[in-house]
Amino acid sequence: MAAKDRDRFSTATRLRLLGEQTAARVYRSQTRRQARRSRLTGRAALLALVVCTMVVALAYPMRQYVSQRAEISDLERQQKEAQERVEQLRDLKARWQDDAYAEQQIRLRLHYVMPGETGYVVVDPGAAKQAHADLVAAHRPWYANVWDGVDKSDASDQ
Repeated sequence: MAAKDRDRFSTATRLRLLGEQTAARVYRSQTRRQARRSRLTGRAALLALVVCTMVVALAYPMRQYVSQRAEISDLERQQKEAQERVEQLRDLKARWQDDAYAEQQIRLRLHYVMPGETGYVVVDPGAAKQAHADLVAAHRPWYANVWDGVDKSDASDQ
């Protein structure tokens, strides 16, 4: 039994056991690597490359398509607004063809009166003061008017 114990603790035996353990570890790691490698085949890599290429190739045309669709919808909206405006103008033109409407607008806008009527104009006191201020400003030099405008705008901010 002493020879067996000696053989068990000898350097050569230890090195041989260590080598076998290392070889087993290497073998296990290689089988793991092979298993990992087998997951991604050449076909899968080629498929991934083709898909990425298609995505990159279609990105710009899709962006153009979306922007053109947005532009088309904007132009359709503008066309609809223009058609509504044309309808409004046609209605207004038809109203102006009516003599009663034309007379009403002439009285309202131009302050005309029919024969035998008395016309009155009510003057706003604030408007009279503004007209007086405009008259005073007309007789001053231009740079004084500019400076007064700056002072008024500065005072309105506060």
